[in-house]
Amino acid sequence: PSRTPSKLEAIPEEDLEQELVGPVLPEPKKRRVLEHEKVYLDALPRSKDGHLKFWKKRAEGIEFVKHFRAHLGAVDGLVLSPDSSLLVSFSHDKTVKVFDVVNFDMMTMLKLPYIPLCAAWIYKKGEARTRLAISDQGSPDVHVYDVRGGSDDPIHTFQPHRSPVAVLAYSPVRDTCISADQSGVLEYWSGSTYSFPAAAVSFRSKLDSDLYALAKAKAQAQHLEISKNGVHFAVICSDRRVRVFAVRTGKLTRIYDESLEAANELQRGDTEMFKLEPIDFGRRMAQERELQAADPALPTNAAFDESGNFLIYPTLLGIKAAAESSQKQAERDPTLIATAFTKERFYLFSKREPPEALDALNSRDVFNEKPRVDDIMVEGGGAAEAQNILPRGAIIHTTKGDIWLKLFPDECPKTVENFTSHAKNGYYDNIIFHRIIKGFMLQTGDPLGNGTGGQSIWGSEFEDEFSRSLRHDRPFTLSMANAGPGTNGSQFFITTVPTPWLDNKHTVFGRVVKGTDVILNIEKTKTDRNDKPLEDIKMVNIETKMAID
Repeated sequence: PSRTPSKLEAIPEEDLEQELVGPVLPEPKKRRVLEHEKVYLDALPRSKDGHLKFWKKRAEGIEFVKHFRAHLGAVDGLVLSPDSSLLVSFSHDKTVKVFDVVNFDMMTMLKLPYIPLCAAWIYKKGEARTRLAISDQGSPDVHVYDVRGGSDDPIHTFQPHRSPVAVLAYSPVRDTCISADQSGVLEYWSGSTYSFPAAAVSFRSKLDSDLYALAKAKAQAQHLEISKNGVHFAVICSDRRVRVFAVRTGKLTRIYDESLEAANELQRGDTEMFKLEPIDFGRRMAQERELQAADPALPTNAAFDESGNFLIYPTLLGIKAAAESSQKQAERDPTLIATAFTKERFYLFSKREPPEALDALNSRDVFNEKPRVDDIMVEGGGAAEAQNILPRGAIIHTTKGDIWLKLFPDECPKTVENFTSHAKNGYYDNIIFHRIIKGFMLQTGDPLGNGTGGQSIWGSEFEDEFSRSLRHDRPFTLSMANAGPGTNGSQFFITTVPTPWLDNKHTVFGRVVKGTDVILNIEKTKTDRNDKPLEDIKMVNIETKMAID
């Protein structure tokens, strides 16, 4: 960092920006109040590695609540009960876990003699039995369990189809289940009697409906969603079409063609609203083909809004909202939650904007812990893949004590790779802290010990990696020392106060999470007029960690 006076001096106001002396306290932030504070939504993502995490939506973003390692393999399904009080997860490990959403706790576990294919809650609010229907991957059987009954045995088993049931959904308004088997045939059955719900529909034979539409098109159902008012249900199909049916009549009311051929025609057409830049469109088409090649059955879903008039589903162009009615509904605080292909994160979209531009830049991303390396290797990555994973923590062992660091390889991969590689290779062993300025920072990483040496692991200087989410806005920030833009080598420093004037000049790549007392103790060391300590304080070595709690 730039040389800063060690003593406070009177500086003309017009020169304050160039010669900032001490840390500037940030202005107190205004408390943001959610317009409808009583409305909370729980985002419950399911994970490929068997982990389940509970998040809570609050007035200021989302809050991580609890983490469960629910299954040994991938979580194949996650279903929320109609009253949003219970959550079930199931996996190829033949286990079903039931969670109490209100208390964020696991309530019970079912051990099954078969591999579950899909599941749905089939009870209405106030019923004595909390019934859960689960289909068998190897047979047409659907098993019904009372999750509060304390038994792994089903209370009822029946066969609504001739082949295994692939998707299943329940409407408490009509007490009706709609299911689709692997051949594409749709069936209706009562959630109470498990027979045809004659009172809830207006047809008596499937020939009077369009329930064979998928089978005729030789398409399979990948997801089925019923609107909360029980008027419509939508099916995402393997032929990349979204079919919307009327629940009461079983008639097909809409077909939305989201095939790659339709996207190509739309791009070549005259509709400017849906046209993309040729390069962007080509990139998206390539990613869609990659997605199809990776696994045709990757989870995709559609969701009705609270009114049942709008259907939201993902497409090549983005997220589409298809309306069954043009009437606008009153909106409180709608939030759309989406996952992404090849991304280990999920996204929240809202109509609300942060009131302050600074918050929009710095508070958009919420980072949670990464899976352990052991978990990634078990999942199939192997030792070779684990070698490509950068450490997320480090411990600097000094002659005055240990300093624990949290690193940010996602935002600063090259900087973290340089730092951790030097640490593993012993480059930093026995190097002194050559520059200490009280009320500012501690600097080290120079093997010559005078601030003029050191090089990167590549043997040349490398570029800065500035991130809008990582600033010099707090003490105990780990940052790269340099002599100007793009001149990073091996030297780094740790601040002892907020130093906002260093933003976009030095790369922030870590934070101190433990050992601040050691830093403050080193800061008190007496120095000469060149800020070099009179007593040698050394880094014994730096130990890297895949994670720092």
